Amino acid sequence: MAIKPVVKGILTFIPGASRILPKGRTGGTNRASYCLEVWLKHLDLLRSAGMRETPRTLAELGPGDSIGVGLAALLSGVDRYCALDVVRFSNAGSDLAVFDELAALSKARDPSLSDDRISAIRSVLLSPGSEHGGISIRYMVPWSDERVIEPGTVDLILSHAVLEHVVDLESTYRALRVWLRRGGMMSHQIDFRSHGITEKWNGYRAYPEILWKLIAGRRTYLINRQPCSAHIEIMEKNGFEILAARKQHRPDGIARSQLARRWKNISDDDLACADLTVQARKR
Repeated sequence: MAIKPVVKGILTFIPGASRILPKGRTGGTNRASYCLEVWLKHLDLLRSAGMRETPRTLAELGPGDSIGVGLAALLSGVDRYCALDVVRFSNAGSDLAVFDELAALSKARDPSLSDDRISAIRSVLLSPGSEHGGISIRYMVPWSDERVIEPGTVDLILSHAVLEHVVDLESTYRALRVWLRRGGMMSHQIDFRSHGITEKWNGYRAYPEILWKLIAGRRTYLINRQPCSAHIEIMEKNGFEILAARKQHRPDGIARSQLARRWKNISDDDLACADLTVQARKR
């Protein structure tokens, strides 16, 4: 069992130590091509799961370095975009740079994309909180209360490699249910790998609880270690119908004999599941 993640966690309790610790990466949303790829992937999966019309209102959990995924959605026909994060990563400069590149990529894919729509989205970016041509963007950081969005007003919610970091999954999925309109859909890709914390992709399940608390330290977020079945169970408990669930399994994780007490009875499926992409509908 490696000691390095424990030391890093302990350092977070020392005032000022955070300045010398390496900054965590939030994904690739500082690249326009990545943002477009993520949006198109979720859009394609949602259509395969039964979505017939482009959603008018989109909420995204954890947009990361930019709100590029939401901007790609706006360029494809979404009118209202809400971005929710626990720490501010995105900024106007990076968003504008990503948007200009996204606009060029989107125009190349769809020549019918109007210059007026591109101009309206750009105007909203330049004037936060404004609305142009029926298009609006809200960036809410930090959010900790489901009341930040009016109930039943969202058509689609998505996240990409985010829900594995959420501390309170119960209240988060409950908020998603509240925000979605009846029949609204959500699409999530959940990454169960260790995010570099341990050498083995699921090595975090070898740490006893007391050591894991030290590893987590005082970080705003790390990984919640909840397995695939926990996410599915909470979704269904909150009134979501699972439309599609695609799992990726890996055989190269830690052995069952290495599991800490908390995880001794984990199912073989959960132990080997490294990724879940799921589409669901609010009943």
